[in-house]
Amino acid sequence: LGKQAIDTDNNQTGQMLAALAGLPQGTFASEISVEGEGDEKRLQVTREIDGGLQTVELTLPAIVTTDLRLNEPRYAKLPDIMKAKKKPLDVTTPAELGVEVASKVTRLKVESPAERKGGIRVGSVDELIDKLKNEAKVL
Repeated sequence: LGKQAIDTDNNQTGQMLAALAGLPQGTFASEISVEGEGDEKRLQVTREIDGGLQTVELTLPAIVTTDLRLNEPRYAKLPDIMKAKKKPLDVTTPAELGVEVASKVTRLKVESPAERKGGIRVGSVDELIDKLKNEAKVL
């Protein structure tokens, strides 16, 4: 699947499909390789994250969303576009394919996130280190 929608830029189709189908997912793939043989095949998906690259291993079948670096796009030539316009287009309905299009997602509730406390200014590096150690307990 593609990474994001072009209408509202939601970036949710791949993740929702994986959740509804109960399949593993690899998002924002910039490189994909198949490892193993037969029933032991696994998908190695390399993805870009804030800190660099991350590789995840998925069992098949799986849902993968792609990044723009995965492939070089092909551009259609004008003669091919003209040929495609002349080909017949078969139109089918979901009912003809035996597919139910009713939503299976239920919204339980919507609530605003908790308000954040305002930040504080410190006067020195020593005061910052003291607050990080004693108040935030991150050092």
